[in-house]
Amino acid sequence: MQPYLDSLIAYALREGLIAEDDRIWAQNRLLDFLGEDACAPAQTPLTEDIEEILKGLEDFAAAKGLITDTTASRDRFDAQLMGVLTPRPSEVRRTFREAYQNAPEQATDFFYRFCRSTGYIRAARIARDVRWKYDSEYGEIDITINLSKPEKDPRDVAAALHAPQVSYPKCMLCEENEGYAGRIDHPGRSNHRILPVTIAGAPWYWQYSPYTYYNEHCIVFNSQHTPMCVDGRVFGKLFDFLDAFPHYFIGSNAGLPIVGGSILSHEHFQGGRYVFAMETAPVEETFSFDGFADVEAGIVKWPLSVIRLRGANRERVTLLAQKLLTAWAAYTDESVQIFAETNGEPHNTVTPIARRKDGKYELDIVLRNNLTTEEHPLGLFHPHEPYHHIKKENIGLIEVLGLAVLPSRLKAELGRIRELFLAGADLRADEMTAKHADWIDELRARGAIRAETVDEDLRREVGAVFAQVLACCGVFKRDPEGRAAFRRFLSSAGGTCKS
Repeated sequence: MQPYLDSLIAYALREGLIAEDDRIWAQNRLLDFLGEDACAPAQTPLTEDIEEILKGLEDFAAAKGLITDTTASRDRFDAQLMGVLTPRPSEVRRTFREAYQNAPEQATDFFYRFCRSTGYIRAARIARDVRWKYDSEYGEIDITINLSKPEKDPRDVAAALHAPQVSYPKCMLCEENEGYAGRIDHPGRSNHRILPVTIAGAPWYWQYSPYTYYNEHCIVFNSQHTPMCVDGRVFGKLFDFLDAFPHYFIGSNAGLPIVGGSILSHEHFQGGRYVFAMETAPVEETFSFDGFADVEAGIVKWPLSVIRLRGANRERVTLLAQKLLTAWAAYTDESVQIFAETNGEPHNTVTPIARRKDGKYELDIVLRNNLTTEEHPLGLFHPHEPYHHIKKENIGLIEVLGLAVLPSRLKAELGRIRELFLAGADLRADEMTAKHADWIDELRARGAIRAETVDEDLRREVGAVFAQVLACCGVFKRDPEGRAAFRRFLSSAGGTCKS
């Protein structure tokens, strides 16, 4: 234990989590946490690798019976271990405010590094994700196979069945997660810190995601446990965050099932410092709206149906966005299977994304609809069945922007496809690859996969499937009928086509 303990204290000093005056205090706090009464004199640190340090201490705790030897138990343990060394929320907020006085970028740089240093952002796990770019007709789309989030251990699942039911915190986003030790069915957040921000005159918080999908991936959430609500007020809320952090983008998942995010029970947004393909996609058709000569508007060249607004005055952009949202919420066009509601259930909503560019407020409004049909029971504007072998899950904000978050199973499946393809074997005879057989046959038939370039070909074609998945989610298809229907909607909302 001793070499790892010394290495952890040296790491905390190096990362600025503690000062030299805190060394003995930190050592004694850690000894108490580990159930030890004493330690030997400090030795030369064994390693600077925080993952190696934490694993050494986890192994010690598992051998001593302090924790169960499962990933979830180890995760709670190392969060608590780092929590011993993590400064109090008041200290973190004070340092953040001081940095913010110099520049918002300096403040977020501090907080992002801090969250990585404390281990709350699990950088080593995130590095395991498989990533590449797909050069689509819409721009370079990001493809990721998500390997960073640990899968549930059957021992933890069994233990959770017999554990007392606890509703604290109410969800993964609630403010009560800050410093929470965790339990069998809730991750440890001892090293978690959140920052206050005012949104629409009310107290909110923001934090970084522990499993960041892109640079400085942050989550902005209501201080109250209140459901997602994407109404006319959402645009002003997004702009409030942008005014505080103009170097970030910010967006909201839709507020309805199927087209919404994974947590609909707590109002929240997602943002960060990253340029997605949708941001660089051009406006291919411009529109004007009476009374809004100062706001640019147009249809974005993107597989989903996106309206882009730009203007120097945030209130003016907000007013036009509200006008469009109101029109869309009530809009029906049976010719393209768009129904505002069926049997009293609303279907139309939006995924809004806001950013500041060149001194203007830019707002992308992605039109969404969660109608289900007999042919498409998971959603008409949802990944269709022929693409489920690659992506079956809902398409939320991050993927709308052009970043595929693909299931971890694909890493092994693509590896097995490669192996069987090179061997000339039957993919249908293998349980792991049978679901992909029709796809590979189609690629082979059009010469899109060859032995000498099989890895490159598979990645390219996975990207092509994801582009098709995004097209499935577009309420107005990019064919002549769909384009005409898109124009009809904008016309119904008072728009006039300019180009």
